[in-house]
Amino acid sequence: MLTKINLFIMLVAMLTSSCQESNSSAASGQSGNEDQKAIVKEVIQTTSYTYLRIEKNKEDLWLAVIKQDFTQGSVIYYSGGLKMTNFESPELKRTFETVYFVQNISNSPIDVNSSMNMPDSHTKKAALKKLDIQISQPAGAVSIGELYEKREAYSGKKITVRGQVTKVNTSIMGRNWIHIQDGTSSGESFDLTITTDHQPKDGDIITYSGILNLNKDFGMGYFFAVIMEEAKMVD
Repeated sequence: MLTKINLFIMLVAMLTSSCQESNSSAASGQSGNEDQKAIVKEVIQTTSYTYLRIEKNKEDLWLAVIKQDFTQGSVIYYSGGLKMTNFESPELKRTFETVYFVQNISNSPIDVNSSMNMPDSHTKKAALKKLDIQISQPAGAVSIGELYEKREAYSGKKITVRGQVTKVNTSIMGRNWIHIQDGTSSGESFDLTITTDHQPKDGDIITYSGILNLNKDFGMGYFFAVIMEEAKMVD
């Protein structure tokens, strides 16, 4: 049975490919069950993800989802999406003129009011689990708890922080998205999102230096009250 998929989780696998030009927009016409409905016309499997050519409202579209089984001719339902144009897949040696990175997909109609699940965004803190760890900060670095507590003072400044990697999302919108924790917190805020070209592994303890930005909205509901951008690993 197909499952509903969060957009960021799906993109971890999909965006190992490069995007020459991206256009953020929701896939159109998905307000009701019939608008969600499509027929699978073609299935292309790759190492980590699946491309689907579908027929919807007598129009052919390409979707991309995390790898799973689909049957040609089957009926699917999907909701939400990120439109990418001129999307190049090195593994397939193919460029898609337009492909939708689908947020939710199922073999039954989707309740769009309850399907917007965004665990990587700080709009959904309940999906994040605080680790029982204690990581000391090097000289000149700032703890995650202090960053949240004094966010206004650090806004727009280059700061350094050390923490344990709790999640890695690669090559989304031309960057890697890293979640780290150091055991400190301010209220319910304990997990810092970092964008970088560095690619660590889950569990790595790493020091990053980058620009702290506030209230960053990337669209599609992905809003970060605090985020470190353009981060570089510090030896």
